[in-house]
Amino acid sequence: MTTEQPGGYGPIGQPPVPPSYGQGPLSPPSWNPPPPPSVTPAPPAQARRERRGLGIFGTVVIAGLTAAIVGAVAGIGGYVIGKQVDGTSGVSAAPAASTSVTLPQATGAPIVREPGSIGSIVATALPSVVSILAEGSAESGSGSGFVLRPDGYIITNNHVVDLVVSGGKLTVVFSDGTKVDGTIVGRNPEYDVAVVKVDRTGLTPVTLGDSDAVEVGDPVIAIGAPLGLDGTVTSGIVSAKDRPVTAGGSAGSGETAYINAIQTDAAINPGNSGGPLLDAAGRVVGINSAIASLANGSEAGSIGLGFAIPANSAKRIAEEIISTGDSSTPIIGVSLDLAYEGDGARVSEVNKGGPSDAAGIKPGDVITSLDGRSINDSTELVVAIRSHAPGDVVALEFTRGGQSRQAKVTLGSASGNR
Repeated sequence: MTTEQPGGYGPIGQPPVPPSYGQGPLSPPSWNPPPPPSVTPAPPAQARRERRGLGIFGTVVIAGLTAAIVGAVAGIGGYVIGKQVDGTSGVSAAPAASTSVTLPQATGAPIVREPGSIGSIVATALPSVVSILAEGSAESGSGSGFVLRPDGYIITNNHVVDLVVSGGKLTVVFSDGTKVDGTIVGRNPEYDVAVVKVDRTGLTPVTLGDSDAVEVGDPVIAIGAPLGLDGTVTSGIVSAKDRPVTAGGSAGSGETAYINAIQTDAAINPGNSGGPLLDAAGRVVGINSAIASLANGSEAGSIGLGFAIPANSAKRIAEEIISTGDSSTPIIGVSLDLAYEGDGARVSEVNKGGPSDAAGIKPGDVITSLDGRSINDSTELVVAIRSHAPGDVVALEFTRGGQSRQAKVTLGSASGNR
């Protein structure tokens, strides 16, 4: 969508960073349509992404003032015209008799919301959803999150909290308006996941669902604080699964996340990042993380293309962070040729002694499939690997010298915390 994150994975043998969908063009090499939209992190109100100004309230106030001024002028004009007509006719109208008007209104028992309705799901989930304010040394931003455990553990996006990694203040705001200081327990920028801790107990955690069970067309609900509007609820459907998306961290962080995303048309805007994407049973199936936008160089807004980190991946990362303060990222131990324009991902280097080296992968091999999933480019290979865990065995299909080959690779591990 806008930029390409440079660099690689260093000595641990991860592939170099492919072109960004969160910051650069959302178009895998195999796409031919006109330049597509740009994907940007949905949440923090940061310098480039979500600068606070007049915002929506300013717009409403200005509109209100304009309406008041126009109304006053119209009223004065009507009065003058009325006086002219009255003066011309020479007839005085008798004052109307005072009458009392009562309009019909339904009364009775309150509405009963069926279990599984949006209203019922939201009433249960809202106490578990929080807003997160990050105040760094030079910038500030905001996003969303949700409670994982009663003893104060909260999950959010890394790009919501990375402003305060080198110093600053995190404030967690609960649905009842209570504000509590938060601290970062750990984070994995490569998955765009972070865990925050507050000094509170007795919190209401969400119920995590199985993101692998989600199907295209399933109804979903997003809750968060877009543009700082706490407790905002939107709904839609799952538009696609396994969408390869990349999203960057805060401006200048140089951190890029690779997301095997759930795509949704539920409205997601800056400030929604880190909030839950719920299924029809009220279970969290994703963490809202990024949006595609037609905006070019200006603030992004919802066009019905939102992306969420699958709950299964986020759950593994969060469990590791809570247990150890660190988390792992699966790798196959190769570097990829980003200049390659054909179908598949071409290997440029193989780390000696790494997983791919042990499986017989060589420089120049072009990986075309992972566990039956077609690989069109380097980014798709990375997100396909990230949908697994270290230690998983994956089946690779690749070509070498025009010949199709297969290999089984046991995924290695790299630290995700920074």
